[in-house]
Amino acid sequence: MLKTDCKFFPGDRPCNPHKETGIKCDDCNYYQSIKFKILIVKLDAVGDVLRTTSILPPLKKRYPESYIVWCTRNNAKELFFNSEYVNEVITVEDDALYRLSAEEFNLVINLDTSKISSSVAAMAKGEEKKGFVLNKKGYVQATSEETEQWLEMSAFDDVKKVNTKSYQQIMYEILGLTDKISRPVLNIPYEVAAAVRSSKELLKIKKDLPTIGLNIGVGTKWPNKGWPLFHWKELIRELKNSNINLLLLGGPEEKDKVKEFKDEFDFLIDTGTENSLLEFASIVDLCDIIITGDTLALHIATALNKKIVALFGPTSSNEIELYGKGIKMLPPEECKCYYNHICGQEIFCMEKITPEKVVIALRKLIGE
Repeated sequence: MLKTDCKFFPGDRPCNPHKETGIKCDDCNYYQSIKFKILIVKLDAVGDVLRTTSILPPLKKRYPESYIVWCTRNNAKELFFNSEYVNEVITVEDDALYRLSAEEFNLVINLDTSKISSSVAAMAKGEEKKGFVLNKKGYVQATSEETEQWLEMSAFDDVKKVNTKSYQQIMYEILGLTDKISRPVLNIPYEVAAAVRSSKELLKIKKDLPTIGLNIGVGTKWPNKGWPLFHWKELIRELKNSNINLLLLGGPEEKDKVKEFKDEFDFLIDTGTENSLLEFASIVDLCDIIITGDTLALHIATALNKKIVALFGPTSSNEIELYGKGIKMLPPEECKCYYNHICGQEIFCMEKITPEKVVIALRKLIGE
């Protein structure tokens, strides 16, 4: 008899155990019924999705027989490659909303205060909901007192500024998780890592020297999070004669900047700007230390247990968990354009983090 409640049954094709062994349901020792189903909603941005995966190990520990479905966007789907915790990834660009109109869950988790994430959580049928939902009047609504505190941080800059808890600590409190905070969960396929390592440019890495990743990328949403290019250049000049490998990291938005840097400093190892998410993670994994702003590279580095020099200005440094492996660099005075898209100051706060101080932090980490 066909057992449609099995966690391995996809519905529209044979399951992997059948394809691999020819076994059928009546005689199958792989059969596992779905006893407790969890939906996690986390859509934006990719770095936020990654750092939220820190909840997975303790969540799976609490619900060991759970079947976890993660609802996200297509650009974050690669993060869940071969996940030992997430059984299925659904995306809002594809079939997620159709699925959620029919399926039922024991627990629905949405830790994002955006209206679209909250509406997805409100739409989902769940016995219990934790985090945020959208009410019938279109307002984001907290499901608990702990969740209300995070909502207030989203609404009021002064509340956010005085917060001393990391994002992960806040999420654990919302979910009632008392375990030690886990690293984000990220698996890099061997084939992807091998292809990256064997690329012509990365073969220039000298294995007996420390490898430092210089992540000049910051994206377009929060350009003020980026360290000025003239500081990056001064840092590179300071490090030029050091016995280290210097890798230049960036994304598609940094294509022209990367070319400019490579033309000026031919000793830099150019890692490219058109890498997939997992290719970029593989490049980060080649580094011993990453120097970066508050970006995706930072969250990848924490997931991969890397040492980090993290540069902060208009975003909350307290919310970032470095797991004892990094040094946070802040300007000497508080940012006056906190979480603003455009800085209104003549000298913006990231300029005030000097290359000299970054070099000191870097050498400390190399010494460690």
